[in-house]
Amino acid sequence: MAGTTGDPPGAAETSALGAMLGYRAYARRWVFLLVLSLLSCSNATLWLSFAPVADTIAQHFLLSTEQINWLSLVFLVVSIPFGVVAIWVLDSIGLRWATVLGAWLNFAGSVLRALPSTAIGTQAPFAFFMSGQGLCAVAQTLVIFSPAKLAAVWFPEHQRATANMIGTMSNPLGILVANVLSPALVKKEQGILIMLSTYIIPAALACLLATTCLWESVPPTPPSASAAHSTSEKFLDGLKLLVRNKAYVILAVCFGGGVGIFSSFLALLAQVLCVHGYSNEFAGLCGALFIAFGILGALVLGLYVDRSKHFTEAIKVGFCLTSVVCVAFALVSQLQGQTFALAAICSLFGLFGFSVAPVAMELAVECSFPVGEGAAAGLVFVLGADVQAWAGRWPTLTRAVCCPPNGRWHCGWQAVPGAGLRAWWLCRQAEGMLIMLLLTTLTVRRAQPSFSTCQDGLDPLDWRVPMLLMAGLSVLFSCCLVFFFHTPYRRLQVEAGTSPSIQDDGCLAAADHMPCPALSR
Repeated sequence: MAGTTGDPPGAAETSALGAMLGYRAYARRWVFLLVLSLLSCSNATLWLSFAPVADTIAQHFLLSTEQINWLSLVFLVVSIPFGVVAIWVLDSIGLRWATVLGAWLNFAGSVLRALPSTAIGTQAPFAFFMSGQGLCAVAQTLVIFSPAKLAAVWFPEHQRATANMIGTMSNPLGILVANVLSPALVKKEQGILIMLSTYIIPAALACLLATTCLWESVPPTPPSASAAHSTSEKFLDGLKLLVRNKAYVILAVCFGGGVGIFSSFLALLAQVLCVHGYSNEFAGLCGALFIAFGILGALVLGLYVDRSKHFTEAIKVGFCLTSVVCVAFALVSQLQGQTFALAAICSLFGLFGFSVAPVAMELAVECSFPVGEGAAAGLVFVLGADVQAWAGRWPTLTRAVCCPPNGRWHCGWQAVPGAGLRAWWLCRQAEGMLIMLLLTTLTVRRAQPSFSTCQDGLDPLDWRVPMLLMAGLSVLFSCCLVFFFHTPYRRLQVEAGTSPSIQDDGCLAAADHMPCPALSR
């Protein structure tokens, strides 16, 4: 446990003190994180695997566009009743059982989706598709809230943000994979079975590993003082505490607004750019850069906050920089021939904005401790995940008006819901829906300019006012967060307060012993 190469400053002292207190970090925590990350990535690929090849799927199985859209929309519908249930399962039943159940549901759903492409199930392909997607949607609610819980109960304090970042960012990585892999595999209708079978492989592997390699929900000896007190509040009592926590509510509202903006950005990107002559392929590239640089930024920021514990400073700076980039996009997107500038802006948008999601999850737990991590991070997602879902799917409901019937990258990126952070599923649903409705209803049609590449057969929309509104909302949420969000790090305070207790009681436990009794009083 002593400090190893690459550990942050003070990690050796933290490990030594943890050994004295009886706290211990087990190597199998990384196996748990690997399984959860693989499962989250697999679930995201299953979620959006149909979107980039919607036209081919519809033609092969004689389905309508609306039916294909519902294969993604079902995740939104299922998340509403099952989101809160998943929070309770995490905090009450346990992380292991939630992960194993999610893995089996995800695997069963992936197999059920593939049946219409075989000799079985050809009579009602949509029923098989919808049933499979429904099982995967239930699995998503069990998986998407888990990274913060896993980081809290299995990882020492100097590794929590990094672990949370890895688990959270595996979801948008799956989104990126689905939008690249599906069009690559389905160049013709004969590739549909290959695509559906390919997505079964990671789902089966995650299911196998979850069933055989995960032995317990919590380690025999907690890695930190806060882990020893994890989920010390009852479920309903914890929810009441969250609603009354001013700092938590401000973070939830601002982060939910940010999620809604990011989701709207990805959902409407192709429609905004085609008006000024940019191709659907370029819009898809910008969406890919947004996610890729977001994952890179999350990696760097996660390592930084693990070392510095500057959660509040990191998220405030990230929001402010994101607002500047959002204003730049609102202006530059209305100009022609700015491909390099737009690509750079989309990259920075992801780097600054998308990367703060794992930090926001950690900060939600810090400001709400001792409320269970599943409730703290989950409700922020429940207050924001459906924001993402609605934002990603609202354009698909109106695609007959706004997007081309056969543009693969266009349709695929319209269905991408922003970055794999889905724990925001209730309050933020309304917030995200409001943002999307505002942006879409403020558009007006104008005479199609000669440089437009929009392929819907109708006059393109004027996005100047909606984009300026999006930039204004970004600035508003950033200002609210900077000026009104202040919170103590309650979980870190509990951990810092253990040292005097040990010295007072003179309890020096070995690393493989249980925590001192004095600490559990």
